[in-house]
Amino acid sequence: MSEYLLEAVDRLPFSTPEKAGRYRTENYQGATGLNWYLTDPTLQFTMAYYLQPDELGVAESHLTRIGELMGGPVTRWAEETDRNPPQLERYDRWGHDISRVVMPESFTRSKRAILHAQQALRDDAKRAGVSPSLPLFASNYLLNQADIGMACALGTGGNMVRSLATAYAPPDVRDYVLGKLNSGEWDGEAAQLMTERTGGSDLGALETTATRNGDAWLLNGFKWFASNCAGEAFVVLAKPEGAPDSTRGVASFLVLRTRRDGSRNGVRVRRLKDKLGTRSVASGEIEFVDAEAFLLSGEPQADSGPADGKGLGRMMELTNTLRLGTASFAVGNARRALVESLCYTRQRRAFGEALIDKPLIRRKLAEMIVDVEAALALIFDGTGAPNHRQPQAIRQRIAVPVTKLRVCRLGLTAASDAVEMHGGNGYIETWPVARILRDAQVNTIWEGSDNILCLDVRRGMQQSRAHEPLLARMRDAVSVSDDDDTTRLVSRRIEDLDAAITAWTKLDRDLAEARLYPLAQFMGDVYAGALLTEQAAWERAARGTDRKALVARLYAQRYLADRGPLRGLDTESDEALQRFDELVAGALTL
Repeated sequence: MSEYLLEAVDRLPFSTPEKAGRYRTENYQGATGLNWYLTDPTLQFTMAYYLQPDELGVAESHLTRIGELMGGPVTRWAEETDRNPPQLERYDRWGHDISRVVMPESFTRSKRAILHAQQALRDDAKRAGVSPSLPLFASNYLLNQADIGMACALGTGGNMVRSLATAYAPPDVRDYVLGKLNSGEWDGEAAQLMTERTGGSDLGALETTATRNGDAWLLNGFKWFASNCAGEAFVVLAKPEGAPDSTRGVASFLVLRTRRDGSRNGVRVRRLKDKLGTRSVASGEIEFVDAEAFLLSGEPQADSGPADGKGLGRMMELTNTLRLGTASFAVGNARRALVESLCYTRQRRAFGEALIDKPLIRRKLAEMIVDVEAALALIFDGTGAPNHRQPQAIRQRIAVPVTKLRVCRLGLTAASDAVEMHGGNGYIETWPVARILRDAQVNTIWEGSDNILCLDVRRGMQQSRAHEPLLARMRDAVSVSDDDDTTRLVSRRIEDLDAAITAWTKLDRDLAEARLYPLAQFMGDVYAGALLTEQAAWERAARGTDRKALVARLYAQRYLADRGPLRGLDTESDEALQRFDELVAGALTL
C-alpha cells in the first residue's frame, strides 16, 4: 500500500483502507506511459485500410517505436515546456538588438528525438521502395496528441519555403535554402508570416512594404502574430511599392535570418506572446527593418506594379496543406481527450461503482469514440491517398476547409468533455486535460477561423464548382459500401446536400453568406458519414467483423437521421450502450 495511505486523513473515523485505495496516485497515470500506437486500434485500422502489405510492414515497425516515444518522453517533455516556455533575449550585454529566442532544454530534446524517429522512418521507406508520406502523417497525428505546439514548430512553413524557394528564389539563395532544408539543419526552422495589426484574415489591408534593391527587395513592416518566430526562414506577405492597395497587390517574399553577405538581417523580435496555450511554439511580434527579401511571386507584371497579383493565391494554395495539418492537430487533441477520459473513468468511483459503468458517462464516451473515428476518416481522406476500396482517391479543393471546420470544433468540445469527466481535477493544471483544452482553442483560429473557411468554401464553389468533385467522392464511397440502412440513409443525405447547394445558390448574397456555416457543416456531416460506410464495408470484407459498421450507424443516427418529434427519446433500445464494451475495445487497448 502506498505511503500516502498513512496520512492523517486516512485515519479519520469514516475512512477505510478500501476508500483510500481508490485514490492511489499510480492508478491515475492516464495516457502518459502508454504506447500510443499499440493502444490505438483505430489508427492501426486506418493504416491497414490505406497501405499495402509491404508498406504496412515498414510503417508499423516505426509507428510502434514512435508511439512509445510520443506516449512517454515527448508528452513528459511537453508538460515541462508548457511550464517553462521559450524566452526572448532582446539585447546583448552592449545593448545590441539580438532578438534571440531561447528554447527550453525540454523542447530541444523533444524536437531532436522526434526528428530522429521520423528520419529513420524515411530512410527505411526509401530502402524498401515505398512512400513514407502516410506513415509520417500518422506519426504527426501521434505527436499531436502530445504537443500541438511542437507539431506547429516542426510543420509550419517548411514545405511552403521549399516549394516557393525552388520555383522563384534566385539560384544562389535557392541552393543555400535547399541545402539547409535537405541536410535537416533547418528542420522546424521555417514559418509563414501573414498576420498584422489590421487583422489576420483581411490580408488586403496589410501594411508591410517591399522596395526593390537590385535582384532582391527590402522589407519594412510589422507582423503582429508570428508562430515559430525562432526560425531561420520565413515566407512573408508584403506589398511592393507601386502595387495596388488590395489583395491584388500582395506578394510573397522569402526572408532569411542572415543576409547573403553573412551579416544579420533586419529581422527583430519585439516580444513573445503570452498565450493561452501551445506555449512550446515561440509566437511573437516581428519587425522588419530593411530586411533583405526575395520575391516568390513570379515576374513583375506591368498592369499590377511590381507584383503579378498571384502572391496571395500561391500562398493560399499551400495553406490548404497547413489547414489539413491543423485539422490533424485538433483530432490529436480529441483523441488525447478521449484516452484520458477512458483511463480516468475506469479508475474513479462514485455512488458505489466506477464512473465508466454509469449510463450517462457511457453515452458521452460512446459519442466521443464515434466522433474521433469520423474525424480521423476525414483527415486521412483529405491527404488524397488512395485506399483499398477507392484506389483513385484524389485531393479535393474544398474538402480540407470543410474538414477543418468540422474537426477543429471537435478538438475543443472533446477537451471540454474530458475536463468535465475529470470534475474539479480536470480544471487543475497538474492534470493533463487542462492543457489539452488550452491548446485546442487555437485550432479554430490557425489557418482560418470557421467564417474564413466558409468563405473559402464559397469561393471554391463559385469559381470552380468544387462541390461537384466532393459530392462525387461521397457517391463513390457509398457505391462500394454495403447495401444496408445506414448506407441508404447516407445516400439520401448526399442527394439532399446536392439539392441544398442548388437552393443556396439562388439566395440573396447576404443571406447566402449568412447560411454558409450550416451548409459547410452539412457537407462535413455527410462527407464523414460516407467515409465511415466505406470503411465499414472494407472491414466486413477483409476481416469479417462489423464494429466500424456500428460506428457508422451510430454516427448516422446522431448527425444524419430524422429523429422525429420526440427526438428519439421513445426509442426502446440503445446500441451504443448495448455494445459499449465493443466500442471501447476498438478505441483503446490496454
